[in-house]
Amino acid sequence: MTGCPIGSSVLLVIGTGGAIPDAALATLNDDPIAVSPCAIISWRLATPSPSATHGFAALLSTGSADRTFATVQFEREGAPRRYVFMPRTVSINEAATLLAELCGNQLAATIDALADLLIALPSDPNRLSAAVTLIKAAHGSCGFIELLGEGQDGEIFLQGWANDVMPGMGRVVVDGDRPAVAECALAAYARQDIPQGASAFAGLLDMDGAISPGGIQGLVWRGRHGWRHLAVHDRKLIAGPLETAGHARAAVLRAHSTPQILLRLRMAANSFDGTETVSSLPLPVRMGVDDVFQVEGAGFLVSGWLLDPNDHVQSVKLRRHTSEARLDEGWGRLERSDVTDAFTDHPAFSRAFGDGGHRHGFVAHAQLPDGDQPSPLYLELTLRDTRRAFMPLAPLRTAARLAALRQIRAIDPSDWALPEVMDRHIVPLLCASERVSPTVKAVVDAGPFEAAAGPPIVISVGEGEEDGVAPLLALLAIDPETKRAPIALVMTSERFHRQVARMGKLASFYALSLRLVSAGEAADAYDLLEAGARALSSDTMVLLAGSLIPNNNGWYRKLVGTQAALKNSIISPTLAYEDYSVRWAGTWPARRYEGYPISAVTGFKLTPVTAASLDCCVMPRQALLKAGGFAGGYLGSRDKGFDLGLRLGRAGFACYWLPSVQMLGSDEASSAGTSKMGSLVQSIDRKILDIRGMAAPTGNTNPSEGPRA
Repeated sequence: MTGCPIGSSVLLVIGTGGAIPDAALATLNDDPIAVSPCAIISWRLATPSPSATHGFAALLSTGSADRTFATVQFEREGAPRRYVFMPRTVSINEAATLLAELCGNQLAATIDALADLLIALPSDPNRLSAAVTLIKAAHGSCGFIELLGEGQDGEIFLQGWANDVMPGMGRVVVDGDRPAVAECALAAYARQDIPQGASAFAGLLDMDGAISPGGIQGLVWRGRHGWRHLAVHDRKLIAGPLETAGHARAAVLRAHSTPQILLRLRMAANSFDGTETVSSLPLPVRMGVDDVFQVEGAGFLVSGWLLDPNDHVQSVKLRRHTSEARLDEGWGRLERSDVTDAFTDHPAFSRAFGDGGHRHGFVAHAQLPDGDQPSPLYLELTLRDTRRAFMPLAPLRTAARLAALRQIRAIDPSDWALPEVMDRHIVPLLCASERVSPTVKAVVDAGPFEAAAGPPIVISVGEGEEDGVAPLLALLAIDPETKRAPIALVMTSERFHRQVARMGKLASFYALSLRLVSAGEAADAYDLLEAGARALSSDTMVLLAGSLIPNNNGWYRKLVGTQAALKNSIISPTLAYEDYSVRWAGTWPARRYEGYPISAVTGFKLTPVTAASLDCCVMPRQALLKAGGFAGGYLGSRDKGFDLGLRLGRAGFACYWLPSVQMLGSDEASSAGTSKMGSLVQSIDRKILDIRGMAAPTGNTNPSEGPRA
């Protein structure tokens, strides 16, 4: 008797002896604990002997893959029958050869019965693999799969020919490195170049991504006359998602099967093939796409218009390969009278504008679950009659901030749907986006920077601030304290290459200890300050926005001296506009000083605040770096700086306002360019700040008048 292990817990036993029942209890190695029920297939031997009239194959549970097999005893009426194993177990291929020798003309029936038992538990790939091997050995191949195509909906398209093909839906075992059970929908059709009696077929295999078309080696299924094996031809064609639709279209015109399966094949034939098909619809449905932005970590922001006055469209999806996101359930609809005007004289739409509505525009934020794949991106329109149409997309990879600003500028500020678009699409896009930290691309010392005394002053040179840098350097050179301090001037790479020679000459002329830093991936002045911090090695630093200038000398000494006396602290001065009205004087839940004359707060003493102003402050350098730098997702800089200021305060760094030091300068430049758009940007940033739970807590200490620090 021979044993063939199948996986870790099943044993196929092949032997000869007397008549044996179809089911019995089996005891391995005479161990009374190792008793399990087993299924037995037996047959009468072609050349029986007095000691062996029947052959048998039994499947029994072993409980462990590491066991050795010496004996097995089958319980039956009368005396139990005990068998001794041969010393060596065999592989499933060797077992198939042995069965062929013992079964003779009963091999097919025996293998089919064994396959039924093995495939009864489809979750065990070892049992499926053994069944496939036995079926291939008994039946060979009944035909060939000539084409395997990857469908857009996750299914695999099959085409070929075979004997014993039954149109309809059935379960099959997919032969591959890891066999699996799948549902297969088949349709048949006639071909002249295949053997007589065979039928050509086209089908769809539902695999749920368990195996790729290239990994399929064949199919096994139970036909009208037993189990059958269908091999994949050596010269098979593997079609990609864009090519599969064409093969399905060619086959479905000739195929016959159940109505449900023919409908599924038509759906596969009507899949995305890389071309735009909305404009060819014989219905008053048209679509255009204005912008498609792809944002790292945040997915896609899509805007355009859909003209569907008679409500033919059932759904609009953003798709890529097998991933999809429904857009029309939550997109923002906008007024697009220009679309109405463009189609008013079109014959198909001439009767479709009776209600006078123009809400054809849309904006939608969506994420696809499969991450960043190389497959084409497209929009899929499903009509109420089940037809589908497609719009290919070419996404522009960009930062979330730039995508949001471009989209905001494209919307009419008077559109009443604008707040909904901001809340449901722009804000989620910004919140979900991944921040790209600024980097240091180049450092050039235009003076004895490392030899200078005191904490370095990090100055950001943002957009529109290049002309103001020279006067600021002159003011720093006039002040004896800042003239001796190390100064790091940070600018974007483009400005760096344009200004490095000029700044070097100014540093030499004023005898300043200047370090020029080129920053990459910097969206605003705060990112520049962070890049400057990364280009330093000192423990303490002074941050200064390039739009600010000191109101008087001695500011550097007061800030640095105050911070030195307070460990792990961040000290900010009063910030005022050029007209000497207060721009920032602490952060208070109920008391405001913005707009007051600067003289109204000058007499206040050093005061704890919830968050320091990062436009100008002295702080530990590692505090900024350990906090992860400034947060991403903000359109402007005001709340972006407030966000980090609050995080630093909550991380244990005491924040103070030093009223006796003042800096003058304008507020940040508006990203939108108009006051209405600037207000919208501030509103979006405030919502992001609230979503992130960074709102200032109540109970802040109000400032009190007293001796100046």
